[in-house]
Amino acid sequence: MRISTGTDGLDALLDGGLPQHRLYVVSGPPGSGKTTFSAQFLTEGVQNGEKCLYLTMHETEAELVNDMSSFSFGFERAVGSKHFRFMNVLSTDVQQVLSQYGSEPGLTGRVAALIEAWNIDRAVIDSTMLLQHFLEDPEDQLTEFITALKETDATILLISEMTDPSSYSEEHYLAHGVVFFHNFLEETGMTRAVQIIKMRGTPIDCDMRSVSFSERGLTVHHDEKLNR
Repeated sequence: MRISTGTDGLDALLDGGLPQHRLYVVSGPPGSGKTTFSAQFLTEGVQNGEKCLYLTMHETEAELVNDMSSFSFGFERAVGSKHFRFMNVLSTDVQQVLSQYGSEPGLTGRVAALIEAWNIDRAVIDSTMLLQHFLEDPEDQLTEFITALKETDATILLISEMTDPSSYSEEHYLAHGVVFFHNFLEETGMTRAVQIIKMRGTPIDCDMRSVSFSERGLTVHHDEKLNR
């Protein structure tokens, strides 16, 4: 079964949407659209009655809502829904909640255990760069962390700050799919694009497609290929 990403135009590149119950890495430089895409993904889930989780390490719920306030796709209403949970792992309260799941310290197995216990359908984890600060052995534990997430029944977006689409990291190899957002500063202004680098079980061409922001949020122009 496939589920909609909530982003206009992207589902057309994914044969109707993302295969459900899988883990996807969303990569790209700052300001390229990763957070907006993730917010639209969760909003779509809430609107469908799915249980959604946003797990972050570097911003508050109010900051995230404020960042999305210029868009009309309904993120603030989604956050206020009983189907939405926001967690900042720097919060003492959140750390106490996570401590109830799993016997080992840290986040490696506890996040996956929480997702399963709460019957989460969609989750966003933001981001791998900051996550590594919570792991004693980032190289080995990140693999364990991603593997545990893949064993849950949730559809998960793992945000990565990778800026080079040709430079693969461990999470790219482990994920079921990789979506890369680009932004190019040119003389005429900022050019934005999205590229499906990897998507198991889905025919893709890996070409970049034009992306734009409007009052409705992020839109992918799936019929506009960019030659780079």
